[in-house]
Amino acid sequence: MRHIQVTIPIGERETILDLLDEEGIDYVVTDESSSREYDAVVSFPVPTNAVEPILDSLQEAGVDEESYTVVVDAETVISRKFEQLQEEYATETVEEEQISRQELLTRADELTPTFSVFFAMTLISSVVATVGLMLDSPAVVVGSMVIAPLIGPALSASIGTVVNDREVFFTGMRYQFTGVFGGIVAAAVVAWLFQALFLVPPGTEITQIDEIAERIAPELLLLPVALGAGAAGILSLATGFSVAIVGVMIAAALVPPMAAAGIALAYGLPVAALGSTVLVLVNLLGVNLAGLLTLRYIGYRPGSGFEISTARWQFVKQVAAFVCIILVLSLFLTGVTYSSYQVSEFEGTATEETEAVLAEYDDMYLLEMEVEVHRGGFPLDASLDATHQIDAVIIQIGGPPGVYDADVVERLDERINAHTSDETEVQVRFVTTGGAEVEEPTDTDDSAPRV
Repeated sequence: MRHIQVTIPIGERETILDLLDEEGIDYVVTDESSSREYDAVVSFPVPTNAVEPILDSLQEAGVDEESYTVVVDAETVISRKFEQLQEEYATETVEEEQISRQELLTRADELTPTFSVFFAMTLISSVVATVGLMLDSPAVVVGSMVIAPLIGPALSASIGTVVNDREVFFTGMRYQFTGVFGGIVAAAVVAWLFQALFLVPPGTEITQIDEIAERIAPELLLLPVALGAGAAGILSLATGFSVAIVGVMIAAALVPPMAAAGIALAYGLPVAALGSTVLVLVNLLGVNLAGLLTLRYIGYRPGSGFEISTARWQFVKQVAAFVCIILVLSLFLTGVTYSSYQVSEFEGTATEETEAVLAEYDDMYLLEMEVEVHRGGFPLDASLDATHQIDAVIIQIGGPPGVYDADVVERLDERINAHTSDETEVQVRFVTTGGAEVEEPTDTDDSAPRV
């Protein structure tokens, strides 16, 4: 429920009060004596989803943008007329909880701090995310998402397009792109400083850190996260749901890959940095696209008929641009996804080949199979045969003491390399387990010979 106060311009009092009577609104009128431009102040309660149509009607009746209009929450309204008004505007859809276009713009503006504060908070969140990624600490990474102020600009851009407010749209997009690229630079500087000050052990392979590895070789399956975040953000803003929770979801799609891109740059891995940057851009555009479509589906439109036509054209152009760019960038993600599938398929084939060889020996069995991938150059060659990006295949074989057999090593190397495009290193490690009859072997002594 909302409570509205409107100043009535001189000469429009009768028209506006007649309009409120026609709508069945219970109102209170107070004479205005502080200004010669206004005749009275009218106050009245309305259901939440009635605010926009009633304000639009009042504007058509003579209440212009110069009039003093205030919309506030109303906890309780006791009025028989108000109950009838609620029944009139009651629906079974999200529209019943939907706030007005005017309130939506106000909320988006409240979620968007001044540029200096926004930029500083974004840089801080990027630095925290960088530390979390390098420490392989999910808790620290989540903390970086909480402080990222990205939800306001992301939703403002979508709202500005739908209601034909170009200033709001351009401000939202400027905030987003400046924040993202500023965050990448900040992450790169911090990661470089960590190396220069020896806070990270020399020779550390960042591509082997799980929190980083999954973001420098991004897959297409991550796109729905951004789309869901954008849609949820608009719904939460339009219906009064907890925006803070959805803000973390939007930050989850942007902050960690932003930090991963900076880390990759600092470690001299431009291709890996490209992969993370593509993921950031796809997610950013995905959030905006989902927000646009959700706003349009809910039914938000500009106030005047002329603006509706202009906004519709802007909406179509904006959606088309977002979709085209996302499709182009998604080709990269599709290639990475396909390459990941190829590597997974190769690992299954290598396992089958190993088990087939070991089946000929009564005292040997497969303990573990690991495929190491060269992630630093992985995304660039995503559209090619991914098996040439495999660094090594590591096989652990269990058996009794003295199980080492050079012939097994040679046969495994030959059969596994038959499925790769380049010569791949095959490392075979024999682990003494105390007997070949053990069904669930455990690590005991790995001092057996390694090849």
